[in-house]
Amino acid sequence: MTGAAGRAVAVALALALAVPAHGTPPAAPLKATVSHWWTSGGESAAIRQFADAFTRAGGQWIDQAVAGADQSRASTINRIVGGNAPVAAQFNTSKQFRDIVDQGLLNDVDDVAARGNWDRILPQTIIDAIKINGHYYAAPVDIHMPAWFFYSKAAYAKAGIKAEPASFDEFMGHLDRLKRAGLIPLAFGGQVWQEKILFDAVFALVGGPDLYLRIYRDRDVKAVHSPAFRDVLVKFKRLRAYTDPGAPGRNWNDATALVVSGRAGVQIMGDWAKGEFTTAGQVAGREFGCFPGFGPKAPYVVAGDAFVFPKTGKPHVVKAQKLLATVMTAPGPQVEFSARKGSIPIRPDVDVSKLDLCARMGIEIMADKTRQLPNTEMLLDPDLNGALQDVLTNYWNRNETPERAQQAFAQAMKDNTW
Repeated sequence: MTGAAGRAVAVALALALAVPAHGTPPAAPLKATVSHWWTSGGESAAIRQFADAFTRAGGQWIDQAVAGADQSRASTINRIVGGNAPVAAQFNTSKQFRDIVDQGLLNDVDDVAARGNWDRILPQTIIDAIKINGHYYAAPVDIHMPAWFFYSKAAYAKAGIKAEPASFDEFMGHLDRLKRAGLIPLAFGGQVWQEKILFDAVFALVGGPDLYLRIYRDRDVKAVHSPAFRDVLVKFKRLRAYTDPGAPGRNWNDATALVVSGRAGVQIMGDWAKGEFTTAGQVAGREFGCFPGFGPKAPYVVAGDAFVFPKTGKPHVVKAQKLLATVMTAPGPQVEFSARKGSIPIRPDVDVSKLDLCARMGIEIMADKTRQLPNTEMLLDPDLNGALQDVLTNYWNRNETPERAQQAFAQAMKDNTW
């Protein structure tokens, strides 16, 4: 840990951990109910790092996991509206919580951000998502890249693949070789959000950052009807032939398990999948490999998770919220969490020796701002993002032409833009 920001966080944590004066009874721990959706093996091991750090800092973590991101967010909003809000709740680093900010239902953590020097140390893509009208309304806890390629070294060896692909066409050739070797080429879970992740990976890598931003950020309907976007749709749909019959409805971590076991060759998924390899005792570069795209300048799609703090005037709850925000964003817990979650820390002033080669690669790429590309949830309102997901799942699962998908995509943008 280096720099003034790291020292400020260290001082804050030291104060939180300070031993009471002799003869003074210890204060009751600051209780915090924490709602999140991290329930897989790797995720559970990761969130435990924050819980343990919070306990050491004088808190009492009360875990309230709700399986499924959509279900967890819906539960949080229902609890806020119903007057039974958790002390902290997980959302993606995105526009998902903008409505409850606008309704005045969240506390800000501006003082924690100021002590931690968030304005200086956080990537701008993260700041843009969590700093609203000049106030920080969420504590970011990780940076994820949802378009990593994870492959089984054993499967690639069986298929005679000796190098990572340098282009999409070369990648398709690798899938053909995996198929001929009797393996599942592409480990996949046929769920709406996984289909969207796969599409956006193809979009960023094949369509390129300019087209990606023209459509997702600028809502350029003409770009949706372009030959370049049609090509993205065609190449996305080609991947379906390399999935297995068990793909529909499969959970993402079950798809990862196919790569872990060597039954499947590769999975395109966020770097949270890496936590499943780690839990299975596998090491990046030994049993599995990873690459973030094709070529040395492939765009790096930035995503992540953050915790919001529902509105309350109760001093002990506000104190618990600020302690949570401080602990979760401190260098030590950040590294321990990321090492198990598969993410990279939100801050650069950390000891990277505990992180694997994939994470170190991600940190190096993040230093190049020209490669950073916001994920769609940072650019789109939830309603529009959901509408586009519906368009893509229809295209993926039905006998639909790319031209029809272009029309539906453009219509969804028109219907959900105001």
